[in-house]
Formats: sequence, C-alpha cells, structure tokens
Amino acid sequence: MFEIRECREVPPELRRGGRAFWLAQREVEKKVTAIIDRVAREGDAALLALSRELDGVDPPAGGFRVPPEKLEEAAAALPEELKEALFKARDNVARFYASRPENTFSFNPTGAFLGTLCLPLRRVGVYIPGGRAAYPSSVVMNVVPAQAAGVEEIALATPPAGGYGHPLILGTAYLLGVREVYAVGGAQAIAALALGTETIPAVDKVVGPGNAYVAAAKRLLFGCVGIDSVAGPSEVLIVADETAQASLVARDLLAQAEHDSEARAYLVTTSRRLAQEVAARLEEELTFLPRAGLARAALAASAAYVVPDLTTALELANAWAPEHLELMVADPWAFLPYVRNAGAVFLGPFTPEALGDYVAGPSHVLPTAGTARFASPLGVEEFQKRLNVVAYGRAAWAVDEPAARTLAVAEGLEAHARALEGRG
Repeated sequence: MFEIRECREVPPELRRGGRAFWLAQREVEKKVTAIIDRVAREGDAALLALSRELDGVDPPAGGFRVPPEKLEEAAAALPEELKEALFKARDNVARFYASRPENTFSFNPTGAFLGTLCLPLRRVGVYIPGGRAAYPSSVVMNVVPAQAAGVEEIALATPPAGGYGHPLILGTAYLLGVREVYAVGGAQAIAALALGTETIPAVDKVVGPGNAYVAAAKRLLFGCVGIDSVAGPSEVLIVADETAQASLVARDLLAQAEHDSEARAYLVTTSRRLAQEVAARLEEELTFLPRAGLARAALAASAAYVVPDLTTALELANAWAPEHLELMVADPWAFLPYVRNAGAVFLGPFTPEALGDYVAGPSHVLPTAGTARFASPLGVEEFQKRLNVVAYGRAAWAVDEPAARTLAVAEGLEAHARALEGRG
C-alpha cells in the first residue's frame, strides 16, 4: 500500500509544475464561472437555488444570516473541555500575532520625509468548510490573525449543515466574538462575499480553506476582492534518519492522510529499515482510525523515498515545497538553514504537525500544492494594506525636481514636467 522507492535525485512526481496544475483546473473553473454568474445576476435568489441544488438543503426561513441567539446557543452547548482548548488556541495565536508590523518612516538624502503606514482592512470574509467534517481550529486560525490586525468587520460563511451550519463552527465563532455568520457554502458563498447580495454585504478580502470549487471561485474573483491563497489538499513531507521512531513517523503521516483521499503524505529517509518499519506501522495504525478509508487512499498515492543522504532528502523537500515539513532527524536545527520551500517546518520528535494545527500559535493556513515556492503562511500582514507617505519641503523639492523633470520630458509627459516646475 505505502510504496518504498530507492531515489538518488528528485523524482518527476515531486517536481511541482505550472502546466499540469493549470490544465487540471479548467473543467472546475467552467462550472464555478457559471455559479458566480448566477450569483452576480440573481443575488440571494441564486444562493437559495444553489443551496438546494448543490448542498441539498433549504436555508432557514429567516434567511442566510445566522441569528445571534443561535450562535450563543451553539457556544453554550460546547463541552467545557473543548471551550478551554479553543480559548488556549485563541490565546496562543493572538500572542504570536501580537507583534504587529511597525509603521516605518525615514528621510531621503535631500531631507524629504518618506514612510509606510500599515492599515487594517475594513471588512474581511472568512470561509469555513463544513462538509465531511467540522474544523473549529480553522475558525481560530483565520479569525484571530484578522482580529490581531485590527479588522473592523469579520463575516463568516459556512455550509448550512443542520440548517444554520455545524454547531462546532457556530459555537467557536461566537466564542471568538464573531456575530456575522452566514449559512451558505461552496463557490456560491465565495461569490456572495466577493460581489455582495441583498443580505450579504461584500467584503474586501476572502480567506479560508475549501474544496476545488471554493479554490476556483477565489481564483476567478481575485481582483474584485483580495484572497489569501488558492488552497489545495493537505500535505506533509517527513525527512527522517535512522534515529527516528517508526511509530511517530507513521502517526504523523496518518495525521495528514486522514484529511482527504487527495491528501499526500511522503516520507524521505536515509534508512530503508525505517521505511519498512513505518510501512508496517501504518497498517497497524489504520485498524484504529474511523477515517481509515480516506487515509488508505491518500497513502496509496503517496510513497517513501530512500535516499543516500540528508542533503538529497532536503533537495527532494525543497523541490516538492510541502505545506508541512517535519525534520525527524538527530539534529534538526542543523538542517533548518537548508530548508527553502515549505509552509511550516516542525523540528524533532516532540513537534508533531498536529500541534501546529491546533495550539502552537502560528496560523495553520499554509501554502499548498507547491506554492510555498513563492507564497507565505497566513498572518497579520494578510489583513493589512500598506499606504506610502511622501512629504517634501522646499529645499528637498529643489534638489530632486531637476531629475524628476528630466525623466518626465524623456517620457514625453509635458504636464508632469510642468507640474514639477515653479514651486520655489
């Protein structure tokens, strides 16, 4: 089931490429474009019809927005132990993001004042899936960085499971202070947040995970609205040497594999013995998992690679650019400087990726599908925009005006040149 392959260079399946990714999106995007067009033309009427057609549910008679009392009821029904865990996660995430980017100011050589102001976005939409499972941790990891950035309004959309949405999602939103929640899911939810409808005011940016249709909607609507990223299935790559414990490696692989049959969980190791032990452990662990079917399918599409040394292992990791990278080696800190492409790095046997999913502090919203080659994790900066500030005095203007006028004349922009003159 979990294939073990000898490997001395980066194999083709670990080389992320744009062409295959692009072709795979085309069919999904055709369907999503039709959904967005309906929402743009018909607003709430389209959301109602699409909820029936795609989700198989009728939204509550009161409309898409979840009444505040329903959120409060959902929060009150959460077990106390779960509430405490959510508050711990919230506090750790808030503490991590408390160090906000500073506003920076300086003077250029002429004495002109230059600066950058970091301003929070006014209104953000957060999408939280609720199909196969409910993920209250995703509410924490998307909402708390937005709050740390100073976002004024946060609107949360989630599929209408059970009428108003999954109680875990609704209750967590309430505990975090989110009161604007809409029971609408899928590509139509992204369209509603981006474009606005009669009952859902448009936002400035949409963040949060989702399936291929949600991802395609975000990609298509970028420009009308900001987005965090286009997320793909969850993934992990574990680099391990002979010191790693097979049972821990197997559990960490399964922690990703149980998400979805499309998830990927790779092991890259210098030890064939470890790879064989991990493969055996995976079979044992699968007997205990409720989501074993999904995990087994994901593992069948993944593999273990046996490499000659850890340098080669890091080459494979950097080529694949995983969402999660675990370094289960004798001295993980020694190899951290060689990591170039990863959403998050987890060092050593006491740092399972699952800690990052829930309570460590940094958001678990990370670049997937190889986008860690150029993208970064969700953070406070995703909920801010920069505003440049320029202020010249008379003396500074006199020094820089000739050069600016020369450039304006060279570009044939006479009004620019005239605007620069005669201010002394």
